[in-house]
Amino acid sequence: MRLTFPNPSRSFDETRDAVRFWGYDSAIECSFFVTRAALERLVPSLSSGKSDLLAAFDMHRERICRAAAGVYSRGRRGSYELNASDF
Repeated sequence: MRLTFPNPSRSFDETRDAVRFWGYDSAIECSFFVTRAALERLVPSLSSGKSDLLAAFDMHRERICRAAAGVYSRGRRGSYELNASDF
């Protein structure tokens, strides 16, 4: 089955300093985290505020989801982290 991202929800996770979002492989829900460094790679002039990080995620959601599918294809884990090197 192909990984999909039908849930538009995302949130900022202060502990990980990352934006969390979810993908689905059939009925299996997978947690993804895109790090601040990854978002800064996409938006070099990114401000440090939570709302700016969420806005950067929203602006690049399609590209982030493609990268997440690539990370997911490398093997199953409890959660998946997207770093700057994934972009």
